[in-house]
Amino acid sequence: MLYWAEGSKNRNSLTFANSDREMVVFFVRFLRECFDLQGDDFALRLNVYTTNGLTIREIEDHWLWALELPRACLRKHSINHRPTSSSGTRRSKLPYGVCTIRVRRSTRLVQHIYGAIQEYAGFDQPRWLDGATAGRR
Repeated sequence: MLYWAEGSKNRNSLTFANSDREMVVFFVRFLRECFDLQGDDFALRLNVYTTNGLTIREIEDHWLWALELPRACLRKHSINHRPTSSSGTRRSKLPYGVCTIRVRRSTRLVQHIYGAIQEYAGFDQPRWLDGATAGRR
C-alpha cells in the first residue's frame, strides 16, 4: 500500500521516493526481506538543497547509513542551490532532501507489488500489469 501512494506508476520499474527517512528505511527493509534484495540491487538518487548548512557528502552519508547501502549505489543527484519560492535565505524544511530508491531489473517485482495492491484493494488495473494494452480491461 505504501508503494501505491509513494511509488512510481511505471509498470516496468520499481522506484520509490520520499523525504521521510523512516518510511524509506521501512520500504527498503520490506524489499530486502520479501524479495531477498541485496545492496547492489539498489540505486539511490537525491534531490537536495544546498542552503541547509550540510554538504552533499553529509547528506549522502545520512541516507547510505540509514539504508545500509554502499556508496556504489549512488547515482547523479538533483541539486537545487537556491529555492525558487524564496530569496534563498530561508532554510528548507527537508535538510536531507528527497531520497529516490530504484531497484535494478525490477519488472517482475513491481508487477508482483501491483498484483498485491489489486488483491488487497479489490480492483483491477490492467495498465499496471505486463502485457496489458491501453484501454483494455
